[in-house]
Amino acid sequence: MALDTLERSAPPIFRQGLSATSKLVLLSLLSILLMASDHRFQISQPLRSGIAVVLAPLQWIALQPVRAVSGLGQYFSDLEAAQDAAQSFQTRTIAQARRLQQVEQLTQENAQLRELLDLREQMAGPSKAVEVLYDTADPYTDRIVVDRGQVAGIVQGSAVIDVGGVVGQVTRVYPLVSEVTLLTDRDQSIPVMNARTGSRHVAVGNPGIAGGALELKFVPSGTDVKQGDLLTTSGIDGVYPPGLHVGQVSQIDRRVDSSFARVHATPSAKPRGRHLLVLMPVKDWPTLPAAAPEPKRSGKGRAVAPATTGGKP
Repeated sequence: MALDTLERSAPPIFRQGLSATSKLVLLSLLSILLMASDHRFQISQPLRSGIAVVLAPLQWIALQPVRAVSGLGQYFSDLEAAQDAAQSFQTRTIAQARRLQQVEQLTQENAQLRELLDLREQMAGPSKAVEVLYDTADPYTDRIVVDRGQVAGIVQGSAVIDVGGVVGQVTRVYPLVSEVTLLTDRDQSIPVMNARTGSRHVAVGNPGIAGGALELKFVPSGTDVKQGDLLTTSGIDGVYPPGLHVGQVSQIDRRVDSSFARVHATPSAKPRGRHLLVLMPVKDWPTLPAAAPEPKRSGKGRAVAPATTGGKP
């Protein structure tokens, strides 16, 4: 028997019931009916509530990894923002502190410049304001470098002062800068006068004492000098104008075995600020022209011209 002649339909003993299309239509109608009934009468609401209650812990557990990752990311984001804010605040704080220090420094410099301006007006000779650049690198000398030189008219031997008194003397002059030797340098000397007694002495630098000091040379033991006496420039050297403060006697050591006393003095001026005043040597000051005679006045208060000598009036 050929295979294509065999009946392919199921035998009656294996009947399958409704066809697939019928089942689809029936189930579709049943679904529509259930949805309409649930929408109208809320039949499944208690079931949904019970399922929601049962699934709530599972949903919470399932959401924890997501929340942990999100919270960790937010933590690092907030930490970075806080670090940036702290760094910005620290930068602003440092900038404000620097501005405050600059304001204080400028205030001090302004006060010092005003004092130097007043001092400059009191000086009869020519003077120039200079600014201290730095101290010299030689540890065995007390010298500073200022920002004016030959181009600005600074000459060697000029006196350098501030509001306290004499600071030192210009010892080296370069085209743009100058070197000032302070009074406390061991190679520096200055003629001084005791303002109380009028006696004249020579003061030399003594850097061996803490902070630097002055020592009066060849002072007889019987000389009238007391602690606290003011020493000023005598003006006999032709460099320093008379009357400038130099120092104050701080210590007197009279020895029995020596005919000279050791007298130490504290300098009146120290380069505390950045600005100083340079005075030309007194011997180089220009001579002021003689003042013209005032006209005589007659009895009625009129000015009478001075008489001429020779020639026509």
